[in-house]
Amino acid sequence: MRTGFLSAWRGYALAMALTLAIVATPRAEAGTRCDAQTVSADKVAAAAATALRVAEALDERDAPVALIARVGTDLSAQGLVYSHVGFVVRDHPNGRWTAVHLLNECGSDRSHLYAQGLVNFFSDDLVNQDARIVWLQAAQAQRLAAHLRALPRRSLHQPHYSLIARPGSGEYQNSTAWVLELLAANAPDGIAIDDRRAAYAWAQRDGFRPDRIHIPYSKRVLGGLFSANAAFTDHPVGTRLSGEYPVVTVRSIFDYLQRRGYASEQREWRNGRLMLAPGPA
Repeated sequence: MRTGFLSAWRGYALAMALTLAIVATPRAEAGTRCDAQTVSADKVAAAAATALRVAEALDERDAPVALIARVGTDLSAQGLVYSHVGFVVRDHPNGRWTAVHLLNECGSDRSHLYAQGLVNFFSDDLVNQDARIVWLQAAQAQRLAAHLRALPRRSLHQPHYSLIARPGSGEYQNSTAWVLELLAANAPDGIAIDDRRAAYAWAQRDGFRPDRIHIPYSKRVLGGLFSANAAFTDHPVGTRLSGEYPVVTVRSIFDYLQRRGYASEQREWRNGRLMLAPGPA
């Protein structure tokens, strides 16, 4: 009886700590506008429930860091599920489990790196509360965790943001490109990489392949896609005319990690239910 009580109390305390953390972080979104909004009680409750599920799963593993993905934008028209990914770090200075990720500043052409509690991570006006954790092999995870705890040193962050940044571009970066470059900078072979272009070049040589996103030229010109956070100029003219844009996506990162054997385990929730096996990303 006492064991059950203590377990329930720990769950309650964790949920309260995660929920209270939501007031501590400024609002920013991955590639969207973020006009001042009040987050409804229902959305906070849903985010807290997801955060609790994720934190409990993370606590089950003796790993210092993992990748965590969410559905912030509906990308089903492009055949994609997850729109955003970051790292979740154990015993970060900001808290037991802290999401470290790159966010666009409210539809502008700028970005910043954020360290947020898990409730914040799942509260950014998401499409749904689906989530996926990807754990890495131990050696890479240890290096990556040390790197993330030492930020902003060797951040590999380019604050000039573009939603469709060309992979390997020195001019622009988005949230998924930053994650890939950090992974490459902490590659399993132990080579120290402190340059963004070198990081992407390493990932490319190691077998990473970006996704292709189709944006017709007519839609780009006539469809209102000339916004501050979507720059096309780092893509060659041939790409712009064809409308086939290479982009680092959550799916391409997860496929790469799985294919190369860098992912040790994955866990996914759809509609609040733990899946027997991860689905499409």
